[in-house]
Amino acid sequence: MNTVVESLSPVQSILKAHRRGEAVGLYSVCSSHELVLRAAIRVALEMGTPLLVEATSNQVDQNGGYTGMQPHDFRAYVEGLAAELGLPLHELVLGGDHLGPNSWQKLPAAEAMAHSRVLIHDYVTAGFHKIHLDCSMSCANDPLRLDDETVAARSAELAAVAEAAAQAAGLPPPVYVIGTEVPVPGGEASLEQALSVTRPEAAARTLEIHRQAFVAAGQREAWQRVIAMVVQPGVDFDHSQVQHYVPAAAAELSSFVAGQPGLVFEAHSTDYQLESSLQALVRDHYAILKVGPALTFALREALFALSRIEEELVAPAEQARLPEALDQAMQAEPRHWLKHYAGTPDQQRLLRRYALSDRCRYYWGEPAVKAAQARLFANLQARGIPLPLISQYLPEQLPAVLQGRLASSPQALVEHKIGQVVAAYARATTRPQIESPHAGRVSSL
Repeated sequence: MNTVVESLSPVQSILKAHRRGEAVGLYSVCSSHELVLRAAIRVALEMGTPLLVEATSNQVDQNGGYTGMQPHDFRAYVEGLAAELGLPLHELVLGGDHLGPNSWQKLPAAEAMAHSRVLIHDYVTAGFHKIHLDCSMSCANDPLRLDDETVAARSAELAAVAEAAAQAAGLPPPVYVIGTEVPVPGGEASLEQALSVTRPEAAARTLEIHRQAFVAAGQREAWQRVIAMVVQPGVDFDHSQVQHYVPAAAAELSSFVAGQPGLVFEAHSTDYQLESSLQALVRDHYAILKVGPALTFALREALFALSRIEEELVAPAEQARLPEALDQAMQAEPRHWLKHYAGTPDQQRLLRRYALSDRCRYYWGEPAVKAAQARLFANLQARGIPLPLISQYLPEQLPAVLQGRLASSPQALVEHKIGQVVAAYARATTRPQIESPHAGRVSSL
């Protein structure tokens, strides 16, 4: 479908290699947390991979999103971390995820799309190269479920904005991801609500309707840079369970995309998949693997482990009590979790802390939570963390500490734990893919 352009970005080069039959793909880090990004940068440096970092439309937008950052702020932030840690900027690619009317669904469609055009313009002008056009959500005056024609027309409209913005800014034209069967960002409330595996005929119809919409909007050149489509391969998670990849269930879908030159699938909600399942996904042309909540879940696990260590080393009156500070912040402002976590107060308390959907990721930037984390790090840095306590609470980090490859400082331990998750994705997208012996299993972690 897509033609070769003279100068290929890292994204295009890797996906072109994938379509030549090489066992390669891209992993996409969807997080704005500094420790997550530091961990991802270190893995990219260690394993020699490009780093694709994506911001979501509710996280970063023209009004600041929930991070308080506009697109140009996010770019400066990520590039600053990359420069500090020594990652060449040509190895860093920024992407925008779920860009469309997501944040303005309560408005009439015309108003929501007006905001979406500004969103797209600002992302592209700020240098975001990989643009996921997601107009699959209904607005206030829309039917409950949009048809493919409406989704495609709105996506083509936004692609036209992106093309013009890149040209006006003197930037390379973006690459695009399309698709209407988009998993819920951050995981399902229940796996029973998850989408079934996309049918090949549905994927073919979506692709053709989008092609027609791009042509009708005068965006033939932009269509040549549609690199991926989001479909549902049967991979998802909810608060406590993971649906692992079943290659046989998605075999027809994989065969379909193999017949579409230049196109791959982008897999959302791959968090908590076994590494062998990630490898199988890449083999089956899900060449872009997105991960987000699993990274901040590892962050939370590490910080809670350090809090347990703090309880052993620090007098109660001096303790940071980070878990309590986090829960207090979540209860004081419940809008990010209340509609997602049902049950009794005790059940909600456990979900707030431990759910795989990891809604607590929205609260690490709260002033009281940041202060508690800083105090936790200072307490442990001042006292030092004894090896037996690392063994007890962060056992996966102990070998690297003993080998002298990892400092026993709080921040280094946290970054290493997050980096283990990132490294699984890096290996899955750079090494030969294998069949997953556990595919199809629903597990509770």
